[in-house]
Amino acid sequence: MKIFSESHKTVFVVDHCPYMAESCRQHVEFDMLVKNRTQGIIPLAPISKSLWTCSVESSMEYCRIMYDIFPFKKLLMAALAAVGPPNPRADPECCSILHGLVAAVETLCKITEYQHEARTLLMENAERVGNRGRIICITNAKSDSHVRMLEDCVQETIHEHNKLAANSDHLMQIQRCELVLIHTYPVGEDSLVSDRPKKELSPVLTSEVHSVRAGRHLATKLNILVQQHFDLASTTITNIPMKEEQHANTSANYDVELLHHKDAHVDFLKSGDTHLGGSSREGPFKETITLKWCTPRTNNIVFSSISELHYCTGAYRISPVDVNSRPSSCLTNFLLNGRSVLLEQPRKSGSKVISHMLSSHGGEIFLHVLSSSRSILEDPPSISEGCGGRVTDYRITDFGEFMRENRLTPFLDPRYKIDGSLEIPLERAKDQLEKHTRYWPMIISQTTIFNMQAVVPLASVIVKESLTEEDVLNCQKTIYNLVDMERKNDPLPISTVGTRGKGPKRDEQYRIMWNELETLVRAHINNSEKHQRVLECLMACRSKPPEEEERKKRGRKREDKEDKSEKAVKDYEQEKSWQDSERLKGILERGKEELAETEIIKDSPDSPEPPNKKPLVEIDETPPVEKSKGPVSLLSLWSNRINTANSRKHQEFAGRLNSVNNRAELYQHLKEENGMETTENGKASRQ
Repeated sequence: MKIFSESHKTVFVVDHCPYMAESCRQHVEFDMLVKNRTQGIIPLAPISKSLWTCSVESSMEYCRIMYDIFPFKKLLMAALAAVGPPNPRADPECCSILHGLVAAVETLCKITEYQHEARTLLMENAERVGNRGRIICITNAKSDSHVRMLEDCVQETIHEHNKLAANSDHLMQIQRCELVLIHTYPVGEDSLVSDRPKKELSPVLTSEVHSVRAGRHLATKLNILVQQHFDLASTTITNIPMKEEQHANTSANYDVELLHHKDAHVDFLKSGDTHLGGSSREGPFKETITLKWCTPRTNNIVFSSISELHYCTGAYRISPVDVNSRPSSCLTNFLLNGRSVLLEQPRKSGSKVISHMLSSHGGEIFLHVLSSSRSILEDPPSISEGCGGRVTDYRITDFGEFMRENRLTPFLDPRYKIDGSLEIPLERAKDQLEKHTRYWPMIISQTTIFNMQAVVPLASVIVKESLTEEDVLNCQKTIYNLVDMERKNDPLPISTVGTRGKGPKRDEQYRIMWNELETLVRAHINNSEKHQRVLECLMACRSKPPEEEERKKRGRKREDKEDKSEKAVKDYEQEKSWQDSERLKGILERGKEELAETEIIKDSPDSPEPPNKKPLVEIDETPPVEKSKGPVSLLSLWSNRINTANSRKHQEFAGRLNSVNNRAELYQHLKEENGMETTENGKASRQ
C-alpha cells in the first residue's frame, strides 16, 4: 500500500491580477458593528470586500479548519502572508496566474520532512513512499477555454519537473495531482465559466472546476471542499442554553456547528439512523448530524466514580464552523474551563440515548464517541438469551471443544513446508481453521452424525491434513459399525423438532445419515490420498448387494400392504357402524309414526280401519326388546345389536344372562344349603 495521499500536500494559488481588486459587491453594514447608535450622526455608507480579500479569507478558513483537526503531518504554504493587495495598475503579464501554478508544481516535487523520515526508515523499500498533492487555484477566468489553458499548463509543468526529479536526490516525482480550479466573480454578475466534475486529464493529473460567487458563497464552497478533501463530517449541537447579552436574567437556546473526522458518525451509518441528519446552516448542499445538549458536569465529577466513567470508542478533534460567533466562542470557553457536555440523539419517544461527549484534553477539544450498546466491560450475554426465547438447540458443548482444538499458542520453532519454504504460523493456523469449518453444523437438529457417538472416531480424524494407516483403519471400522447398526435396524438420534407425527421412517433416517456422512468425507478428500480411501470405503458400503435391496423392497411393500389392509378394515367397520346406526334411526322414526296413527284411529270409533295399512316394521325383524316393551331408545337398540354381535363370538356368562341390573349372585348353592335367601339391597334373611 502506498504511503501519503493527496491530502499530505495542499498548495493554494490565489490570483493576484488587477481584476481581483474589484469589489465582490456583497455589502457589510457598518452600523452592525456599533452597539449604541448616537442620535444626530449620519450613518456610514456600507462597505464591501474585494475579490482578493474574499479569496484570502476563504483560504485561511480552509487552513484553520484543517489545522484544528489535523495539527500534524499536513502541509500548507504560508506564502500568502507576505503578499500585499493586488495593484489595479499593474501589468497583467507580470502577475499572471501561470507563474503561481508553476511554483505550485515545484513545491509538490520537494521532499517534506515526513517523507524523508519515511524513506529513511524503509531504506530498500523507499519507493513505497508516494508523492501526491493537491493544487487549489482561486482565480477569475475569462472563459472555458481559459480554464483549459490553465489545465494544459499544469500538465506540461508536471511532466517537465518529473523528468528533473528522476535524476535528483532532493526531489520526488509527482505520482498523482488534483487540480481544483475555483472561478470567483462579483455578486450580481453572470458566470462565464461552467462547473465541471472531477475529470482525469492524464494518469498523473485530475481536474475539477467550480464557478462560485464571491463573499459568503466562496467561503461556503471552501468549507464544503475541506470536508471532502480530509474526510470530515458536520455535527450541530442544539438547545445550548446561553444568557442573553443584553438581558442577563434571561437565557435562550442556540446552535453551534462543529466539524470533525467522519469516523465519529460511523455508528450512525451502521445502524441506519439517517433521521438524525439535516441541512447545515451553510446551505442545502451540506449535511449535518443533530445532537442535543445535556446537563454538563465538571471533569472531576465525571471521572470521580467508575460508575460514571463512560465507555468511549473514539475521540476526534473538533473545529467550529463559525469560529467568531458568540455561541461558538461561549461553547469553546465553557469546555476549555474543564467542563464536559453529554450529547444525546433527539427522539420523539422512548428513553434518551447518550451517544457523544464533548470534553477538552491539554487545551484541545475532542468529540468522544460513547458506546450506546453493551459494553465490553460487562459480562457477555448468555447464549440462551437468544431472540424468541431460550436457545437450547445450539451445539454449545461441541463448540467449546472446537475452540480448544483451534486455540492459538506461541510458536517458537520454525517449520518448513514440503517445498522447502518457511511456514508462517499464522497462515498454518488459518489453514487448520478452514479445514475444521468446511462442514460444521451449528444446530443440533441440523445434524445426525455429530449426535452419534459411533461417528466420533471418524469425524475427529477426517479433518486432519494427513492420515496415518491407523487413522484410515479406524475410519473404516466406524463405517462398518454403521452398516451393522443399519442391519440390526438400530434407532438413530433424529431430531423431530418442527415435524408432525413420528418423523421419518427408519430407512429414511439411515439415508439421511449416510448422505451427511458422505458430505463430511467429501469435504476433505483433497487433503491426501488416504482421505480418498476413506471415501471409497464409504461408497462401497453404501452400494448394498441386489438381493439385500430386493429383500428390503419386499419388506417395505409388505409393510405398506399390511398398513393398507388394516386401514381398509377400519374404514369398513366405521362405514358399517354408521349404516347400522342410520337404519336403526329410521326404524325408530317409522315406529313412532305408526304408533301415532294407531292412537288416532282408536280415538275415532266411527272411523273405519284403513284397508291398505301395513306395519312398517315386520314382527320377525323387530328385536325382542321391542316386542315386549314397545318403543325403545336408540341406546337400547344399539346395545342390543352389540350384545347380539358379542354372542356370536363367545358364550355369555350364565350369571350375567340371568342377573338383575347386571348383578349376579355368587355361590347360590351355599346359601340354599344354609337356608338363606337373598333380598333387596343384598341383605340375607333366614327362611
